[in-house]
Amino acid sequence: MEKLTDILEGVEVIQIIGSTDVEINSLQFDSRKVNDGDIFIAIKGTQVDGHSYIEKVIQSGAKAVICENLPVSQKDVVFIHVKNSSQALGIMASNFYDSPSSKLKLVGITGTNGKTTIASLLYKLFQNLGYPTGLLSTIQNKVENKVVAATHTTPDPVQINKLLDQMVYEGCEYCFMEVSSHAIDQDRIAGLEFAGGIFTNLSHDHLDYHISFDNYLKAKKKFFDELSNDAFALTNTDDRNGKIMLQNTKARKKTYSLKGASDFKCKIIENNFDGLLLNINGQEFCSNLIGSFNAYNLLAVYAAAVLLGENPSEVLTALSNLKTVEGRFDYIRSANNIVGIVDYAHSPDALQNVLNTIDAIRTHNEILITVFGAGGDRDKQKRPIMGKIACKKSDKVILTSDNPRSEIPEEIITDIENGIGPEYSNRVISITNRKEAIKAACSFARSGDIILVAGKGHEKYQEIEGVKHPFDDKEILKNYLLTNINTN
Repeated sequence: MEKLTDILEGVEVIQIIGSTDVEINSLQFDSRKVNDGDIFIAIKGTQVDGHSYIEKVIQSGAKAVICENLPVSQKDVVFIHVKNSSQALGIMASNFYDSPSSKLKLVGITGTNGKTTIASLLYKLFQNLGYPTGLLSTIQNKVENKVVAATHTTPDPVQINKLLDQMVYEGCEYCFMEVSSHAIDQDRIAGLEFAGGIFTNLSHDHLDYHISFDNYLKAKKKFFDELSNDAFALTNTDDRNGKIMLQNTKARKKTYSLKGASDFKCKIIENNFDGLLLNINGQEFCSNLIGSFNAYNLLAVYAAAVLLGENPSEVLTALSNLKTVEGRFDYIRSANNIVGIVDYAHSPDALQNVLNTIDAIRTHNEILITVFGAGGDRDKQKRPIMGKIACKKSDKVILTSDNPRSEIPEEIITDIENGIGPEYSNRVISITNRKEAIKAACSFARSGDIILVAGKGHEKYQEIEGVKHPFDDKEILKNYLLTNINTN
């Protein structure tokens, strides 16, 4: 239990009705979870307004209510009128758990692509360097070596601080965290103290939520604007938005690139299916990871580690031993030399990057077969764009279902087909059933050919009409490739 007075420290309060000299059991922003002695934070969400449930939570035993709009009746509980409930929740969650982010070095990674890979590689790197380390990512959350299931790219503020508190209790010195644009916009990271922030890149994604690219850009920039002068801000200046992230930040400004001048510079010497040979700031090293986009990821990891005070040579040695992140250019090779690649690419830029990587490695004497779809109830604008990208870079494209959610899979496929010109029509077929689509790709492939299965990566399910059915792209691809479905 914590005193309400202490929990409110740093919150922008407009008015307090009642006494804050009360003990609070827990913070709740879901009315269904409120019990005796809790404080309820009324959040105005995209679908539901928590203010509609104030009377209900009082009946459930709430001791105090945080709200942006005071109800007509203000009795029975303590009311705290605030300007921004979402921001208040973040600050209060940090206070409730005694500011755990200030007790370790927390580094946030944001951008359209590369967040998961960079966060996961940093986690593995610092563990290999001997530090107890935590991870908050799309794939999973980790408190040292204990896995905690991830449900969002960035959890809610209460969950974030609870996890950080567990990390502090377990002795973690570092935590590496994906920071999504939704989380920034919704103030889920309010109240956190970051030791550093990393910007990867910015391209078309999540416009169903942000409406415009400018709003998406501003959400990412807000993260850097709010970093303290004790933190570092590391950005990719090969992306035209990289320098924008640094414009108003108080943090130490650092840059990385493969093309232009920067603080941390990388050159690709070799790039093939066996990995990368890179030169980073004058030192060569080999990596098991593949592709130019992973050169960027490795460079960002190296730069962040050096900015956190690690020895450059020791960092490169440790980096050379790291393996690919699950579902990110995750590949297998069959006995008859067919290469199968599973990647999470679900935005136009991510798909373009993966296909460009394959294009730079392949001989063009083989066939590239791409299997992909698009998620339902998400940004529809990107569907035709992805269809065009896939057809330009692939010899054969199989359009299929991704996570259709509440949408009709065939209608999603039609949206993708709308971006495919008649010049590519002979390259494309549609097989709605994703398992059958992967099977078909394996049956079409001959020795030396390449199969890319894009869109779901690490996910172990397929969401259809509110139900998550077990589904694993890599296991299905591996099953068909390694059981020699094609004997050619």
